[in-house]
Amino acid sequence: MARKTQDDCFVLELPLVTTPQQERVLEVRLDVARQVYNACLGEALRRLCLMRQSVDYQRARKLPKGRERKQAFAELRKRFGFDEYALHGYAKQFGHAWLGQHLDSDTIQKLASRAFDAAQKYAYGAKGRPRFKGKRRLHSVEGKRNKQGIRFRDQCIHWLGLVLPCRAERGDEVVAYGLGQPLKFSRIIRREIRGRSRWFVQLVLKGKPLAKEKNRPGDAVIGLDIGPSTIAAAWDDGARLERFCDELKGKRREIRTGLRQLDRSRRATNPGNYNEDGTIKKGPKRWVRSRRYRGGLAKLANVHRRLAEHRKALHGKLANAILGRGKEIRTEKLSYRAFQRNFGTSVGFRAPGLFVSMLKRKAESAGGCVEMLPTANLALSQICLCGQKKKKKLSQRWHQCDCGVSAQRDLFSAFLARHVQGGQLDAAGALESWPSAEPLLSRAASRFSQAARRNGNCRPRLPWRVGQSGSSAKDGIAEAKARDAVAVGLPMRESPREADVVPVRTPWL
Repeated sequence: MARKTQDDCFVLELPLVTTPQQERVLEVRLDVARQVYNACLGEALRRLCLMRQSVDYQRARKLPKGRERKQAFAELRKRFGFDEYALHGYAKQFGHAWLGQHLDSDTIQKLASRAFDAAQKYAYGAKGRPRFKGKRRLHSVEGKRNKQGIRFRDQCIHWLGLVLPCRAERGDEVVAYGLGQPLKFSRIIRREIRGRSRWFVQLVLKGKPLAKEKNRPGDAVIGLDIGPSTIAAAWDDGARLERFCDELKGKRREIRTGLRQLDRSRRATNPGNYNEDGTIKKGPKRWVRSRRYRGGLAKLANVHRRLAEHRKALHGKLANAILGRGKEIRTEKLSYRAFQRNFGTSVGFRAPGLFVSMLKRKAESAGGCVEMLPTANLALSQICLCGQKKKKKLSQRWHQCDCGVSAQRDLFSAFLARHVQGGQLDAAGALESWPSAEPLLSRAASRFSQAARRNGNCRPRLPWRVGQSGSSAKDGIAEAKARDAVAVGLPMRESPREADVVPVRTPWL
């Protein structure tokens, strides 16, 4: 049976107004939901282990890929009950026990589906072995529909006797638009904010989110080159090169200071767990956490929470700026796991993979797409307009060829990405548009380099718009935009100007 296509949906989040008594009830219900999830996850992993130990499973693995192999695995999953609906039948018993006094049947089924999804990803090798949830480690529960269980009525959440009003600001067009859309189901979330539990509801609504007038998508074709810490973009009449989330660089020092304070507190309260040279002793140990240590841990968690929220907002602002130029975006398909292995600190701080997933979602919602180009076949960072292909070291940030083409490496890759058709580079089209694109890339690289020198080799945030005189436009955003008198008929430069050369590596770690 063919799987039904999923309808478009979006999420509207609203804070809940709760009393201390209601918060205690919600805490108990989340802990009960955690126990149900752990039980379902343990049962799913047990069934998976039994299936893998069977002789028929080993025989099915040796079959060649095809219909017969798929049918053999399907029969095994059905025989051992490694199925979502079979796990629903297992979780049905919790509704008849004391756990059913705190959870409804729909919530229990969603917890079973959540556990099976984690076990299924582990079975297919998409993720590692799922872990059981410890105390206060489950932060959300959700229903299946708005007819029973967790329901949203008259701007209030009704759940097994609890009535939780939602706080919505009047005059907010986003909230007003969301409340007017059909509701699929609701999700209750607990967040730790400044050491206190705050409660929110996420309404999963049908349709597409509100598209504001200022975020109207453009019609240009945009090429992107994404690195561990930088992003380069090129389109018809402009170019852009900047670091991801450059506004967050001050948070690094705050995190390092917090980690050093925790380490000093842990060493002071547990001197017997360390050797004379400062290393931790081997074997089992008992760690004592002082009140100051627990307070510092909560403070550091709050710093990471604010960092994540700010980073998400910056990613959304950058994605809207790119989509404002064009909704047809082309970029190379990268392995962000390899980024994490090689540039773990930078990737963990800037999260380029999170930005790409957000850009895909926003582009699809706007009627566009993000085309992922094959990296191995194209190798945009190695090829030139003349067809010559040459590998470059990571420290070599400038593309220079014997044919006279010279440009910043990331910007040149973004320019070439715009001229990829059907997985192949349109060299003729790229060569035709190069005379008008070359001054755009040079100007973007020059601004990036000049700002880096002013900040002492710290990568600046490249402006987005530039006026005709070269000064920044309003809102502090600048852009390298070519004038017709400069862009047309300009000869190619044999070597870059000294001011155009970026003095340090682009992936600044």
